Amino acid sequence: MRGSGWTRLLAISLVFLPPPLALSQSDRLHLPSDFTMPISPRIALPPDPNPPTALPRPSPVPTPIGFPQLARAAGTIFSGTVTAITRRPANRGQAIETVAITFHVEQSIRGATPGEDLTISQWMGMWSSGQRYRVGERVLLFLYPPSKLGLTSLVGGGLGRFAVDPAGRVLLNAQHLSAFRSDPMLSGKSHIRVSDFTSAVHRVSEKTNEEESQ
Repeated sequence: MRGSGWTRLLAISLVFLPPPLALSQSDRLHLPSDFTMPISPRIALPPDPNPPTALPRPSPVPTPIGFPQLARAAGTIFSGTVTAITRRPANRGQAIETVAITFHVEQSIRGATPGEDLTISQWMGMWSSGQRYRVGERVLLFLYPPSKLGLTSLVGGGLGRFAVDPAGRVLLNAQHLSAFRSDPMLSGKSHIRVSDFTSAVHRVSEKTNEEESQ
C-alpha cells in the first residue's frame, strides 16, 4: 500500500509539470526558430561612497641647492650669538605657537645691523623638526624674508645654518661641502672667514643683477 501510494503521487506530479520538465534525458527539446532568450535589463549601481584611493605618486627628486640658490633666497644673512629664547603660546592675537630667538649680531651680510639685538620669530613646528638654538651658541644664518605672520626659517633647512668657532671662522659640515663643491670660493673648505662669505654673496648678487639686466 505504501509503495502504490508513492507511485500514484509520482504519476500525478508528472501530469502537472510543464512539458520541458517532464521530458526524459533522452528526449530533445524542440524550440521555434525565432525563439530568443529574454535579456535582463542592466541595473545601474550607485557610486561607491568610499572609492579606493589612487596610488600616491613618487615624490619628485628635490633640486640640488648650491650656494647661489642659498644666497638668492635669503632675506637676512648674519653671524651672531644667541642671547635669549622665548616660547610664545598661541592666543587671540597669534593663532599658532611660535618661538622668539634673539641674536646679538656680530657681522652682517644682508638685512641686519652689526651690534644690534635681532629677534626672529619661528613656528614651533620648525623648532620641533630640528631648527633649534641654545643660548650662547654662535652661528651664521641664511634666513628667508619674514612671512605675513612675521615668521622666518632657515633657507634650505640645515644648509642655511653654520657654526662659528671661537676664532670667528665659519665651519662647513659634510652637507655644506657636498652642496658647495662647485663654488669656486667655498669648494673643499672646512672653515672660512665671514668676509669670504660676504664676498661670495656679493658675487652672486652681482651675477643676478647682470642676468636680470640682459
